[in-house]
Amino acid sequence: MTENREHATTPEDITRLFVERANAGDAEGMAALYAPDAVLAYPPDNPTVGRDAIRAVCEQLLAHAKEPFLQEKPLPTVYYGDDLALTSTPSSDNTGGRVQVVRRGPDGAWRRIIDRPEIRAAR
Repeated sequence: MTENREHATTPEDITRLFVERANAGDAEGMAALYAPDAVLAYPPDNPTVGRDAIRAVCEQLLAHAKEPFLQEKPLPTVYYGDDLALTSTPSSDNTGGRVQVVRRGPDGAWRRIIDRPEIRAAR
């Protein structure tokens, strides 16, 4: 049940919680870190929309994971007001960078609303 899980109280918490839940095999918990109408830019040519669809992507990700997920050190968060922020991390797997737009909800929890899990580095 998602209501018993730790909420992201800062934008940076989302990345930590995502990795913890991925390593625990908790696809539902991973998806709970997204807003109900969030957009995940994966696959890159056909974005996934909505928490239920994102949960299915997370299930596939976990089914194919061969190694534990690593915590990546977040880059400085950029805020727009008090309830909207841009977070990012350099990738530990050399796929480029990861970028997310996050929003604080009425319950005080931060959730991803737009997620681009990887951006290829320019060559």
